[in-house]
Amino acid sequence: MEYKSISAEEAVKVIKTGDRVHLSSVAVTPHKLINAMVERGRNKEFYDVKVQHIHIEDKVDFADKEFEGIFVSEQFFVGGNLRKQTQAGYADYIPTFLSETQKLIREGYLKVDVAMVMVSTPNKHGYVSLGTSVDATLAAIECADIVIAAVNPNVPFAWGDAVIPMNMIDYFVDDNSPLYAHEMEPLSELEITIGKNVAELIEDGACLQMGIGGIPNGVLAQLGNHKDLGVHTEMFADGILPLVEKGVVTGRRKQIDKGKMVASFLMGTKTLYDFIDNNPMVAMMDVKHTNSVNMIRQNHKVTAINTAIAIDITGQVCADSIGTKFYSGVGGQIDFIRGAGHSEGGKPIIAMPSVTTKGLSKISSILLPGSGVVTTRANMHWLVTEYGAVNLYGKTLQQRAKLITSVAHPNHRETLEKEAFERYGSHYHFVNKNI
Repeated sequence: MEYKSISAEEAVKVIKTGDRVHLSSVAVTPHKLINAMVERGRNKEFYDVKVQHIHIEDKVDFADKEFEGIFVSEQFFVGGNLRKQTQAGYADYIPTFLSETQKLIREGYLKVDVAMVMVSTPNKHGYVSLGTSVDATLAAIECADIVIAAVNPNVPFAWGDAVIPMNMIDYFVDDNSPLYAHEMEPLSELEITIGKNVAELIEDGACLQMGIGGIPNGVLAQLGNHKDLGVHTEMFADGILPLVEKGVVTGRRKQIDKGKMVASFLMGTKTLYDFIDNNPMVAMMDVKHTNSVNMIRQNHKVTAINTAIAIDITGQVCADSIGTKFYSGVGGQIDFIRGAGHSEGGKPIIAMPSVTTKGLSKISSILLPGSGVVTTRANMHWLVTEYGAVNLYGKTLQQRAKLITSVAHPNHRETLEKEAFERYGSHYHFVNKNI
């Protein structure tokens, strides 16, 4: 269906001082519109424009020091491209569960004035697709005073909540830029070992939630002989595709969205983006659906695989910060840890290397001062490292200390044992003699 397009420079003239501008995320970050907006800011045509997003990719300038007072960055998740600016104070972060990002928008806590998004070319019925990222962007489109869409033929036509009518969009801008791609890197021996330890916990018919990176890919690489796995996740990447092609991922045993691979955003290669294009097996959904604990729990054997920056010997998981420096965000970890915990036969899993790349233990008696607890000790079930898997659910503090220490790096176990003994006294060894 035809539409009338204007230039990006013309479209962003609607932005005015004090506005909040929402950006679509990840692979469909609308850089053409962002660059035009930044140029207006460089010319000091407005001030105090709040730029809101979940997680955008590639280089952006609006959080640089030169734009202090002109743009205010409001992130729901701190990505690598804005990490330094956030730690320096030039960008900011809104701590929230991913499931509630849409709620903040829909219920008016964060009023969106302008939504700048990237969409597919329209089909013959007058609909476009949000493609690889629905997340909280659908909420922003519904609530914004003005919606600007970069129409890009490289955006796949994904189904589910991603499909919206053209009449929800006020201005169209043509864009033919390639989508941001994230290539899979070869797996390390560490990632393979952790992957094997996690895979041993995954049953046939399990419904998976996983992210992107070496550990999720290490897990997926071990699942080739499993049967009838399902996918209900906030995101997936290329690592899942071989399992689909092999018939391992079918979704037949899911209780909701049966036969569908459900996600809210994707990041990967063009192969992944081509896979979801007009694919009825994939449902790209609002985070209100994907990350709702009440939705997640309805599927059986939900196996949620998340990672962490650090964990203490009581089971407190830090996943967003290194001390007082924010590194990422709360994201959807606790949504799925809780959802899997309430699922019949579900398994919430934290999978992580035992040490940093510098050999420092990621397991400690106490977290670094300032560290944020994302998954509380009460939410914690399975902890997996390259040294094994332990289930902390229902265990006492002293039992947990012993179990967590058992999967720490051997170089650090003696110190952890000593610190646990100092903390709990001689009873510590008595409680744990049969573990």
